[in-house]
Amino acid sequence: MSEASDVTEETIGKQFQPGRHRLWRDAFGRLVFTDEHGQSHEGIVPAQPFPIEAPGENVSLLDSEGHELTFVASIAELDADSRKLLMDEIAQRDFIPVIDRLTAVSTFSTPSTWQVRTDRGLTSFVLKGEEDIRRLRGNGLLISDSHGVTYRIEDMRAMDRHSRRLLDRFL
Repeated sequence: MSEASDVTEETIGKQFQPGRHRLWRDAFGRLVFTDEHGQSHEGIVPAQPFPIEAPGENVSLLDSEGHELTFVASIAELDADSRKLLMDEIAQRDFIPVIDRLTAVSTFSTPSTWQVRTDRGLTSFVLKGEEDIRRLRGNGLLISDSHGVTYRIEDMRAMDRHSRRLLDRFL
């Protein structure tokens, strides 16, 4: 846990403990958490407070009503099966394609249509306004399109010259 976290008995009691807790999928593909009393909770949803800044750290496992059942200080500390289950669930929930190249922008005023290459292939989206581009630490950006899909640029300085020039027009 980070130094900024408050460690209390309640917090320690809620921490995922392999051997006492179990994470698995049921026949319907839902994530299930079994607590130390043997009670199974179906439809578990992982929630990360800082999925971009601290991926895989301090992940809460919430029941179907949004109540925290336990938390995982670090996914890396889990056994291989639990780690894979949790990482797969997070990947489905936190869909954030990474843009590595801007190929074209329809206009330098908004709204504008952006054509990009991502880690998941070529796509295009509509940027409603400059306020939909947020800066991150380390020269990263988060860009939200008109449908609410969020894209990430990990380091705009590492992009090719053409992409940086297009971005500069909006920043």
